[in-house]
Amino acid sequence: MNPSTTPRFTRTLLVTALGLALAGCAVNPMPFTQADRAERVKADQARLQADQEAVKAPLTLADAVARALKYNMEHRLKMMSSALAANQADLAKFDLLPKLTAQAGYNRRDSYPASSSMNIATGTQSLVPSTSQEKSRETLDLGLTWNILDFGVSYWQAQQQGDRVFIAEQQRRKTAQTLIQNVRQAYWLAAGAQQLEGRVDGLLKEIDIALGDSRRARQERLKPSLEALTYQKSLLDLVRQLEPIRNELAQARPRLASLMNLAPGANFTLAVPTRLDTPSLDAKPEALEEQALLNRPELIEADYQERIGVAETKKAMLRLLPGIELSAGAHRDENRFLVDKTWADGGLRLTWNLLSLLSAKQSMNAAEQQLEISRAQRLALNMAILSQVRIAYRDVEGKMREYGMAEEVNAVDGEIQAATRASTESGANDRAQLIRAEAASVVSELRRWQAYSNLALAWAQLNTSIGVDAMPEKVASHELPTLAKAFDQQSRASEKLAAVAPSKQPWWKPALAGRDE
Repeated sequence: MNPSTTPRFTRTLLVTALGLALAGCAVNPMPFTQADRAERVKADQARLQADQEAVKAPLTLADAVARALKYNMEHRLKMMSSALAANQADLAKFDLLPKLTAQAGYNRRDSYPASSSMNIATGTQSLVPSTSQEKSRETLDLGLTWNILDFGVSYWQAQQQGDRVFIAEQQRRKTAQTLIQNVRQAYWLAAGAQQLEGRVDGLLKEIDIALGDSRRARQERLKPSLEALTYQKSLLDLVRQLEPIRNELAQARPRLASLMNLAPGANFTLAVPTRLDTPSLDAKPEALEEQALLNRPELIEADYQERIGVAETKKAMLRLLPGIELSAGAHRDENRFLVDKTWADGGLRLTWNLLSLLSAKQSMNAAEQQLEISRAQRLALNMAILSQVRIAYRDVEGKMREYGMAEEVNAVDGEIQAATRASTESGANDRAQLIRAEAASVVSELRRWQAYSNLALAWAQLNTSIGVDAMPEKVASHELPTLAKAFDQQSRASEKLAAVAPSKQPWWKPALAGRDE
């Protein structure tokens, strides 16, 4: 090394080492503080119900479903995932284009890049040191490269990403179907709670008064001790029956509020109909099974997964072929020693990893095995879906019988309660008999609402098992009244389990352009 360059080299080395040391010390992770977490909780709570329309009128079932579809966080997450898949499919198309790179640079060194030559026969210097490059220079390059093999692989990757968009849409369908099932059940339980809440509280107050009277009568020896205790035991048994009912009623509204993304303590009322309609089960299970195999989102998703597997096999075949790369470029260099500062070039290059041929058989076998697994999974899913349809069909039949029995029992208990009240007011019966009759009426009324909510859930599960969506293929807008009206229309259309084809275009966003199912 030239002695004159030693101090300069040392300074450069020291500056570089100092920069690396400072860069290493600059990274100092800080944990989140309690204040940071409190701020995050506050922000999350504000965002949970942000931009939501306030509840201004009693909610029908259609209103509750519309709110759930628009505001439920799990459904919104699936919608966002589907939109993300569509964006990723659009990005995948850009991989089909050639690579166009532009570079501009400035280079400077503290000495000329001079060199001399040596006579290899004599070992003596044959030329004086010379250079053909300046100390500082500016360069500009524009290059275009296109690998035909990469183009083929990118083509099938874009096809696979397009299929993943349709898979995301089927997953959103499934989430919406499950969400609407839960809303149906929670709505009717909340409706029963709204109807029974006052009756249960009033009855428990009456029982508490009767217990107090019985305890005083026993203390004052107005009644035999055993008779008073037996009477108190019967009242406490009623309380033991009513307390779980009150707890269940208290939980019904928060569950429905959560599905609609309302605060658990939100104040809202339900527009409970005076007459509860029951579905008509006219279709045969055999016809429903065929419809399920055509419409179920899981099977449609399996079809796309199989097509992704086919594309994966083609990608594996392409990777075994040699790659052909075409290149072209334009360059400029401000080096004053150059005769031509601007020039263009082009080339053709063939590359082939010969060692990849050793794993060709294994790669192809792995791709084909994955395809066979996808097909076997779809066949297994077929059997599971056929079983689900038959079970859901029988469940609807059973839930219809249970609801019919619950209605009859509730009607009888209501008549007993009315007759007992009339007898008590006339002095023919004591207050204990009236309390028992009222408790039995409350319990049977709750059982009626429970049976109806279970019937609504079973009916929704049967529709879901055959792939019938609760929303039509297209909706005019995303406003709550429009969504509610669309749900009502779709519900009436599927009352007798009419065949409804799966949506090719979701109601909440346009279909993916340039891609056929």
